[in-house]
Amino acid sequence: MDDEARGLPPGPARLQGHRRLPWGRRWPYGRNGSQAAPGSRAPIYAALDLGTNNCRLLVARPTADSFRVIDAFSRIIRLGEGVSTSGMLSEAAIERAFEALAICRDKMANRGVTRARLIATEACRAAANGAEFLARVREQVGIELEVVDRETEALLAATGCTPLIDPRVSGVLLFDIGGGSSELVRLGRSRPVAGGPPAPQVAAWASLPVGVVTLAERHGGIAVDRALFETMIAEVKAFVDRFAAQNGGADADMHMLGTSGTVTTIAGVHLGLKRYDRRQVDGCWMSESEVTAVVEQLLGMSYDERIANACIGRERADLVLAGCAILEAIRRVFPCAWLRVADRGLREGMLVQMMRDDGIWNGAQAR
Repeated sequence: MDDEARGLPPGPARLQGHRRLPWGRRWPYGRNGSQAAPGSRAPIYAALDLGTNNCRLLVARPTADSFRVIDAFSRIIRLGEGVSTSGMLSEAAIERAFEALAICRDKMANRGVTRARLIATEACRAAANGAEFLARVREQVGIELEVVDRETEALLAATGCTPLIDPRVSGVLLFDIGGGSSELVRLGRSRPVAGGPPAPQVAAWASLPVGVVTLAERHGGIAVDRALFETMIAEVKAFVDRFAAQNGGADADMHMLGTSGTVTTIAGVHLGLKRYDRRQVDGCWMSESEVTAVVEQLLGMSYDERIANACIGRERADLVLAGCAILEAIRRVFPCAWLRVADRGLREGMLVQMMRDDGIWNGAQAR
């Protein structure tokens, strides 16, 4: 089915007379950080993360030591809905993905993106028809997705979140609670680099085969009582225990750093936001008792009450307690006094990595 048949705007393939725009090619300015030739544009970067639950895009320009976001998109599409039981991406989920990816494609074209990385994660890794889906995306949407392995996913998340590490601590436990999997990364002090954001010091990582979608599908996410909540925690804790046994438990001055819809939702509820505000959530600190209070508050809500909460809504109401169970399992194995919340992660990590690879901050003048 083409774009017009699905009611979508015509894509850049038609607008520019090409079958497919080569989004994956490198930006055309050289890798040594040299400026673009007179009259040419400064590079514009894009990072797309097609996850099990969300489709997210960032478009950014480099700055002197970081980047400035000039466009963004995020939509819950539940691409991995049902994969844990059927092993297949459903046609309904594929259509939702096509619609979101077409919007991302048009945003990249309209912004004149010159360098992009477009990744897919657990749902495409796990589904038997994942390769077929990628081929259909190439043919029908006109972009090429790269399925990354779990180690790459963990490293990109760490790269994106490293600026939020408290420089006074000896280490951090980073967690990324996804839709189909969850990543744990043990980090040392961030390493300053010449130009650009700090680089992560990865001591250990693991990908847990549980996420909010898979856990909620297995146990239910609408009516969750204390007993069911503890059952979900126990399932996840077995994986976290294994990671701790191999890589050590919490250090005295370690803090947690969380990135995902679960922790940003918890932060929004904690702050009492009447509407989600990234500026207040990204980088905020929560004490151990404050996290516990919000989890208890969410556990005491009905499904309808969760829907009515401005920071949860209908799209997350059946997933948020599965996410809280994953967080609780991590907290029980790694008790830390403080959690820092990150509304950033894979996309920011991709942007930093591309800009660093291209030598943007090696003496070049970002625009």
